[in-house]
Amino acid sequence: MNAAPALIGYAAAIGCVAPQAMLRSSWPHRAPALAASVWHALAVSFAISAALAAYQLVSPTEHLHAGLVVILHSCGVVLSMGTGDPNTADLMAIALPVAVLLALILSFAFHVARGRRARSRHRSVLDMVGRHCGQLHATVIEHASPAAYCLPGRRARIVVSEGAVQLLSAAQLDAVLEHERAHIVGRHHLVFAAAEAFASVFGRVPLARHVKEQTAILLEMIADDRALRRHSHDVLASAMYEMAAAHAPKGAFAAGGHSVSVRIQRLLGPRREAHPALWGCVAAAAVAVPLLPLLMAFCSPGHA
Repeated sequence: MNAAPALIGYAAAIGCVAPQAMLRSSWPHRAPALAASVWHALAVSFAISAALAAYQLVSPTEHLHAGLVVILHSCGVVLSMGTGDPNTADLMAIALPVAVLLALILSFAFHVARGRRARSRHRSVLDMVGRHCGQLHATVIEHASPAAYCLPGRRARIVVSEGAVQLLSAAQLDAVLEHERAHIVGRHHLVFAAAEAFASVFGRVPLARHVKEQTAILLEMIADDRALRRHSHDVLASAMYEMAAAHAPKGAFAAGGHSVSVRIQRLLGPRREAHPALWGCVAAAAVAVPLLPLLMAFCSPGHA
């Protein structure tokens, strides 16, 4: 007996049960960076368990370590792992997990490239209609509606409308700009592209949908926390309220958007600090979760 049934059961738990547990918890909004790490750790764990389950289902033996050696040395080393046609069996055992990995890599590359193209097109428009403001370190566009967003990447740029400059106070505007700088410095576009890639490959799994949705919200909260280093909760919350209707072009991060109400409640609600031991346990779990499928595969009865 190999580890395929256990891995399939584990993948089902990670894909369906774990997201509900995360959504019912209150701590993720208190530690958004840690929560984003946990969501991505769950995604990695699910991908590994799916790949290993596929390997185990078609592998002619229960010796996972031999299969891993084949994968690592697939450039030329052929290991016979069974009777009949071992080459075909070995090829199938390798091809399925490699296909899962390759699909994720290609999907990530696609979303990164698509976002880069969209931002490049928008920069070209900004070069024609916007003006650089050295005082704000941002591009100002003549638009009456308040808006602020950033175009991350190699040629990062923060964009703010004239309406936002006129509407917001100096402190509010600086808080909004600091929020956008956090997206750029944190390379949040790559983090979100990884969530999009997972959602594209495993779109029917509840975890995939929630990873994408929660990553988008948590990245905004992470940027909010950076703005709070220099500004009060009231200043940032009032600025977010004024910018609530603002939207960003494709590939950009906006100060407004659909998550504003949740973020304002977070800023103005009671702030409860959890014990550092809790954060330590959650961080340790985030590190351990991706390793569990490997341990399950190696420690299955067939590998005794």
